[in-house]
Amino acid sequence: MKTQDFYYDLPEELIAQDPLEDRSSSRLMVLDKETGEIKHHVFKEIIEYLEEGDCLVINDTKVIPARLIGEKEGTGAKIELLLLKRKQDDIWETLVKPGKKAKIGTRISFGGGLLVGEIVDIVEEGNRLVKFYYTGIFEEVLDELGQMPLPPYITHQLEDKNRYQTVYATHAGSAAAPTAGLHFTPELLKQIEEKGVKIARVTLHVGLGTFRPVKVEDVTKHHMHSEFYMISKEAADTINETKKAGKRVISVGTTSTRTLESVADENGFVKETSGWTEIFIYPGYQFKCIDCLITNFHLPESTLLMLVSALAGKEKVMKAYEEAVKERYRFFSFGDAMFLK
Repeated sequence: MKTQDFYYDLPEELIAQDPLEDRSSSRLMVLDKETGEIKHHVFKEIIEYLEEGDCLVINDTKVIPARLIGEKEGTGAKIELLLLKRKQDDIWETLVKPGKKAKIGTRISFGGGLLVGEIVDIVEEGNRLVKFYYTGIFEEVLDELGQMPLPPYITHQLEDKNRYQTVYATHAGSAAAPTAGLHFTPELLKQIEEKGVKIARVTLHVGLGTFRPVKVEDVTKHHMHSEFYMISKEAADTINETKKAGKRVISVGTTSTRTLESVADENGFVKETSGWTEIFIYPGYQFKCIDCLITNFHLPESTLLMLVSALAGKEKVMKAYEEAVKERYRFFSFGDAMFLK
């Protein structure tokens, strides 16, 4: 299976640069994964496709304002830091630009010294381990000084930080948003629950590897980044009850999907657990837990497009993407949605 099999041509103007004022007014393409039939809707009409007894699984991770811009102590040179993973209390794995100015021992000042980072090690892929010094609570300092780490294809400034956050974001730790969830409003979630659909919350902290291109020609040789997940007993019980009742588990996003498929046993049941996953789902994969998927439109040749293709079949998915381009859907993080039923 070749990476180029997942290429499609996308006009740049279809990359959504700004979120819509009303989250649930984005468009929704519904793809029947058995027949390949395509229907066009508005996102809030997703409720028509949800049935009593179904379980909607959402990822309640919260994006941290992980982008910091500071000055190198001594020279004043501008250095940008992106927080990737907390390794210990005040030590983070980071992406530093420009890397050549970030040797071990380098100190970087942010916000006129409110926060100081010292590079203590260089790890795989040139990432830096940075120890932070500050007064007070790190999260509060970060909230004051940090910016939202928008993906590289979004060039507009984000007016409101919360628009790159789901309305149910709870557990801080992501470097990118689980974007399929951005379409839900509190009102829509309430309507869904009133219809008798159960909502289970899981957590997967999204890393920047989400945007890492597949650089190998043979898909199976690609190595996935590692991401931390948590499933509570309450969520596991809800999902398992749904499976036992013969109802559908509907995953909101590829991140919820990867969480469930990482822990599910051969019968699709999950348990209370936490850990790190490197699961890579591409065509040929047999899904154990999820039945349906709500997702956004993903980058050409990306692991996310491969995951979607594994669920509905590559030919059907690539055809649906062609249709989305023709119908001028909005693509990527702030773009429109797709429901694979």
